[in-house]
Amino acid sequence: MSRHIQVTIDAHDPRALSSFWCDVLGYVHPGPPGVDLPEDADPLAAWDDFLARVGVPEEQRNTRSAVEDPDGHGPRLFFQQVPEDKVAKNRVHLDVRAAPGLQGEERMAALEVECDRLVALGATRARRYEPAPPMGAGFIVMTDPEGNEFCLD
Repeated sequence: MSRHIQVTIDAHDPRALSSFWCDVLGYVHPGPPGVDLPEDADPLAAWDDFLARVGVPEEQRNTRSAVEDPDGHGPRLFFQQVPEDKVAKNRVHLDVRAAPGLQGEERMAALEVECDRLVALGATRARRYEPAPPMGAGFIVMTDPEGNEFCLD
């Protein structure tokens, strides 16, 4: 039997980092438990209201956040606040499939377009690896706003 997974990411600012990944992946912030959100509602505002209503002190309201695939296929990403800085290369990173089915220059052009979009959202471009057939299709290494490495693949 297969398992569903949640990917947990340490962060200084869980809300901001979850919002970045929400935009990268086309994910959504889920609403608070027991709250039925209208379609046009802001889930982060709903969380602010919910946390205030249940008595969570304001300084503790950005200690965690999550994003989910609206289609229910991809893993949930959970962001938890940690005090320490990232000090080394991550041992696990996300590969964002931004050019499925494309090859060669067409693939790399699509990755460049997505790279530009993500840089505008706060990502940093690290380096580009050219296609090296038959095993390497080419990819772009990037970092999110808190320095976590990921690849456009």
